[in-house]
Amino acid sequence: MVDISVIVPTYNEEKIIARTLALLSRQTLPRSEYEIIVVDGGSSDRTVEIASRYADLVIPQTGKGVGGARNDGAKAARGRILVHTDADVVPDPEWLERIRSSFSKGVVAVCGPDEPFENKFKYKLLYFFINHFSDLTYRIGVVGTRGTNTAVLREKFFEAGGYTDYPLCDDVELGFRLKRLGKVIYTRRTMVRASARRFEKYGIVRVLSGWISGDLMLIRGKRTSGKYHRESY
Repeated sequence: MVDISVIVPTYNEEKIIARTLALLSRQTLPRSEYEIIVVDGGSSDRTVEIASRYADLVIPQTGKGVGGARNDGAKAARGRILVHTDADVVPDPEWLERIRSSFSKGVVAVCGPDEPFENKFKYKLLYFFINHFSDLTYRIGVVGTRGTNTAVLREKFFEAGGYTDYPLCDDVELGFRLKRLGKVIYTRRTMVRASARRFEKYGIVRVLSGWISGDLMLIRGKRTSGKYHRESY
């Protein structure tokens, strides 16, 4: 019986999607207890073909933004727990098992940090500070879920309204709404590795300033600004 649905949005990810899906397919949980759903945003490369070798379901994106793709996957999911991640993530074999074991009474969502799999000092140092900042904010009661590493009880996901179509920080904003419905846990036990390719493409200052600006707008109850577009790397 499927207990967990892993949802992966994609767009032109032929270079990297096989690694992510292969690792997701080799978790310590029995494969019959979880499904993998890929939501493709209209890739023009071999993403869909490759994803079909690993995923239980590959569907076209109909919702707006990456949040809309995650919502599409949630609607098609059968699992009690929805695990949201990205196409460039490298999870440990115990990742899903650790996520499931973190759901106790009153917990509606479990999220964790990520760190770069690129062996570059500047990115390791950057994520060191980002993750310590997340540790600090969690201790004072502020939890921002992450698109790379967030699990939500299916019923609570829909009760909260799912993801918005915000162009920035839609993953963080979901955490604010989920916290009204129950406990949202942030734990390093569910750490994953992810690509720092966005920093490579746009630069550290530009990416961080966008995140900070988006977070400040959310705190003020505003919609984040910017224009959504599907990203290719």
